[in-house]
Amino acid sequence: MHISDAVRALDRDLHEVFGERVRSVVVYRAAHDAARPLTPTLAVVDRPTADDLRALASRVAGWHDAGLATPLLLASHEFGRSLDSFPFEFGAILADHAVVSGANPFDGLRVDPADLRHAAEVQARSHLIHLREGYIETAGRGDALADLITRSASALAPLVASVARLLGETAPDGTDSAAAAQHVERKIGAPSGSLADIVRRSPHSPLSSDQARRLFPGYLDAINRLVTFIDQWHA
Repeated sequence: MHISDAVRALDRDLHEVFGERVRSVVVYRAAHDAARPLTPTLAVVDRPTADDLRALASRVAGWHDAGLATPLLLASHEFGRSLDSFPFEFGAILADHAVVSGANPFDGLRVDPADLRHAAEVQARSHLIHLREGYIETAGRGDALADLITRSASALAPLVASVARLLGETAPDGTDSAAAAQHVERKIGAPSGSLADIVRRSPHSPLSSDQARRLFPGYLDAINRLVTFIDQWHA
């Protein structure tokens, strides 16, 4: 994986702030996010303080201008413990990263499939609960239902990506949420398009009330199937 000059400059900034307390700096390939097309990095450091954060805050505008996301900052003592709390996030980093400086913090580490299953279940159950709640709050209005479906697409995309990763599958380029949704549909026995048609939605492609009423029953049924599938899944 290529390490850009901008990432090298960020690494120097981190060393200026933390000195010898920098243990590792890593650049990685994030899942596609059109709203945040910035290069992500992760830094593992000893004993980060409020003064350190203030020093970093003064540099963040320059990082963003250079096309870099704000680095994820983890204290060295909490890094290993974070793996089971954010298994999909760290699993994605582990799968495609490059060490900029220091030791590779992922050496000898792996994400437990049980942690992946639990995280996917939390995501799926939360999505189902919010869909039910949101539908009730539409009070039967088609325009409100269309808005609910469109807004939920931003949460559905990472959910289907997580489930696809749980199943050991990704889209060909690792970025296509619709392809991940289609794979999940096949696995859970949901009708074609019940999830993929939702993740394709965006605030710039509004639904009509009639379209929303047509899409929602299949969408809700697919999420119900997904929750049941994850609950019964074994590696």
